[in-house]
Amino acid sequence: MILLIKLILAHLIGDFFFQPDKWVAAKEEKKLGAYQFYLHLLIHAAFILFLLWDLSFWPYLLVIVISHGIIDALKIYLQREENRRIWFFADQAGHLLVIAGVAYWIAGEGWIPWQTLGLEFWTILTIGAFLTRPAAFIIKTAMSKWTPFTDESESDSLAEAGKYIGILERLFAFAFIISGRWEAIGFLVAAKSVFRFGDLRQSKDRKLTEYILIGTLLSFGISILCGLIYAAFTPA
Repeated sequence: MILLIKLILAHLIGDFFFQPDKWVAAKEEKKLGAYQFYLHLLIHAAFILFLLWDLSFWPYLLVIVISHGIIDALKIYLQREENRRIWFFADQAGHLLVIAGVAYWIAGEGWIPWQTLGLEFWTILTIGAFLTRPAAFIIKTAMSKWTPFTDESESDSLAEAGKYIGILERLFAFAFIISGRWEAIGFLVAAKSVFRFGDLRQSKDRKLTEYILIGTLLSFGISILCGLIYAAFTPA
């Protein structure tokens, strides 16, 4: 189980933390001719080796990295503006299926990865990483079919404030869940509602209200799901 979690953590780091938007744009423009495509694969390989710290893993590393490149190449060539959301989720599902398959295969062979920290630590670290940029990108992609209806007053907002508010609320919600303080999530939702109420009242825009509500429910829903996954895969 620790092996699977470390591989997922390496994937999250490589795909969401060490892949700038300009790299994504370069890959979409130049396809396989972009050097960023190959650098992206090398970064994935480096983080897998760093987290596992076992060179005997290299055959499985090749499987993961090569399959990652194939899946990314399919996405690059087949993705269109109208199906961008579908290909994002298909791409991520493909990567995770390969990772799960490798971990399952290794578990059957009885391979024991190097480790100095336990399952609980790696689970919390991986879920915590997921709840930041990856979860924000998932929510953004899921809601990309709608355009936020804003007015000029929105220009007074801090740059990317909404993204960081979402990251913090998910991390807080997850921390409350794993510590058994479910009631604190209610206070968190209430606090956010109080601050958002003024904006929604001033805008008098039902579509903006619905947009914010969907985003908030998705954000807290992801945190709750992660909390349930943590409870299911870690010892009581």
